[in-house]
Amino acid sequence: MKVRGLSPKLPLTLDDADGYALNKTHKDMIKQNLKMLVLTIPGERIMEPKFGVGLITYLFEQNLPMTYSAIETKMIEQVDLYMSYIDIVELRFENTMTNPDLDENYLRIRLEYFIKPLEELDAVDLDFDFSKQLFI
Repeated sequence: MKVRGLSPKLPLTLDDADGYALNKTHKDMIKQNLKMLVLTIPGERIMEPKFGVGLITYLFEQNLPMTYSAIETKMIEQVDLYMSYIDIVELRFENTMTNPDLDENYLRIRLEYFIKPLEELDAVDLDFDFSKQLFI
């Protein structure tokens, strides 16, 4: 039997070929897993109470470098623990202080990482509009 995909693509969407859309490359699956790790609140995942960065828990924290430092520390800790097959190369926070064109309730996080087994560099952009409590 031929394997059509590695994991379901989230959010679940219907696909004519496979039934549900699937991640068909390891690179896509790793990117999705990394997003889930960052967005999951610790205690939210069954049987893994320490899993997740819980980015939403920083929603009402002050917009200060020490807040970004705490997020970065948590991301590095979680990636080392749950996704040791990648290395974080760069983590960049973009807001009105770094980019005046952005709305004051908007945050962009760019996470560049190296996938060791594939020997490939990739990145994920996480965009948040906190005025709408929306992950984009």
